[in-house]
Amino acid sequence: MNAIMEWWGPKWQGFEEKHPELAKWVYQIFYFFVFSMGVTIVQYLFFTFMPGILGIGLAGTEFMWPQVDMKIFGVEFTWSLLGYNVLRDASGAVIIGGGLGYFISYETGSFVAQCINFPLQRNITFKSHGNPVYQAMWYFIAWVLISLICNGFNNLWMPIASAYVAPAIYNILVTFITGGVSMIIFFFVFKIIFPEGEAK
Repeated sequence: MNAIMEWWGPKWQGFEEKHPELAKWVYQIFYFFVFSMGVTIVQYLFFTFMPGILGIGLAGTEFMWPQVDMKIFGVEFTWSLLGYNVLRDASGAVIIGGGLGYFISYETGSFVAQCINFPLQRNITFKSHGNPVYQAMWYFIAWVLISLICNGFNNLWMPIASAYVAPAIYNILVTFITGGVSMIIFFFVFKIIFPEGEAK
């Protein structure tokens, strides 16, 4: 590892000196991606295991707003911005992976991930010294808005996916689709709320 750092260090330093603005973007995108992937794993663990821990009762409890009946590719479901359909097997029995249980798991996993992500992105990726309360407030507002966008999008395809693939598979799809959309939006949000060189 030391040999790699000794080889890479001077090359990166030379690149920074020749292209300071580009080097800053490369640095930020690299660390942003690494930290985002790390918290994506945290989210996946919540999405996969927490619904089972919460149990069949919450999985069978409907919690959705607004409720818009839809049918896509032969699958009937109710679309919403908040909440998820109750999932049922071919016999009509409730299965883990939907309802209030999945909504709680999704939001808890997403919130915990952001609590980890915020200090890493603020302090390491963007090296910002702005007011942390102000930044956390705007981060929270962005997270709520992005969550609504992702929930609305997920609720269009998740009921269809759940009819054809195992829960573990669509949890991976949810994680990476949500993570991908969130990452793109969050990067530019961070560029605004985490200005470099701001006074403490």
